[in-house]
Amino acid sequence: MTIDPTARIHRSAVVEDGACLGPGVQIGPFALIGPEVTLAEGVEVKSHAVVTGWTEVGAGTVIFPYACVGEVPQDLKFKGERTRLIIGARCRIREGATLNTGTEGGGGVTRVGDDCLIMTGAHVGHDAQIGNRVILVNHVAIAGHCVLGDDVIVGGLSGVHQWVRIGQGAIIGAVTMVTNDVIPHGLVQGPRGELDGLNLVGLKRRGVTGPRSRRCGRPIRCWHRARAPFWTGRGGWRTRPTASMSAR
Repeated sequence: MTIDPTARIHRSAVVEDGACLGPGVQIGPFALIGPEVTLAEGVEVKSHAVVTGWTEVGAGTVIFPYACVGEVPQDLKFKGERTRLIIGARCRIREGATLNTGTEGGGGVTRVGDDCLIMTGAHVGHDAQIGNRVILVNHVAIAGHCVLGDDVIVGGLSGVHQWVRIGQGAIIGAVTMVTNDVIPHGLVQGPRGELDGLNLVGLKRRGVTGPRSRRCGRPIRCWHRARAPFWTGRGGWRTRPTASMSAR
C-alpha cells in the first residue's frame, strides 16, 4: 500500500492493503477503497462511496456518496478474469452512479475520458469506451461495449443498447432508447431513437455557424425528402433516417 503523506483519510473509511493514494487525495467517512485501486493527485471520494476492482482514477476526479466504481461486470459470461476500469482526470461521478470493469471478451478495459459528468444513478457498463467531456444525465444506462465520442450528451432516463457507437458531439434527448449507431453531431430523440437533425447548439459552441452548419445538415434533409434507403450497420436497410444511421 502506498499512501502519500498529504492524503486525508477519515478514521471510519476503509482503505485496503495495496491501494495507492496520491498527493492530496481525500477519503470521506465510511468510504471503501479496494486493494487494487489507484487514486491520482487530488481525487476526492466522498462518504459511503465504493471504489474497488482494478481501477485507476485520474487527477482531480470527485466520486460522490453511494457511487459504486469498479465492481465486476454485469455479464453472465464473466468468470472472474482480471479486467480494468480507467477513469480520466477531473470527472464528476455523482450519487449512486455505477461503473463496471471490462470483460475478457470485450478487451478487458472499461474507459472513461477526462472532464466527464456522470450524474445520479447513471450506469457505465463493461467494456464501454467513453470519450472526453461526455455528460450522462440522471439514470442513463450505457450498456456493454458501447463507444461514445467526445462531447456526447445523453439525456436523462435514456438507454443505449450494447455495441452502439455514438459519434462525437451527438446529443440524445431524454427518455430515448438508442439501438443503433448515431452520426457525429446528430440529434436523436423519441422512444425508439429517431434522428431529428443536427446538434446545432453543440456545433455553434464549437464555432460551426451560418453556411457551415447548413452544409452539415444538407445530407439529412436530402434523406428526409428522398426517403432513400441506407445501411444501418446491423439492422439492414431502412427507409427512414433514424438513429440507426451508421457513424462509419
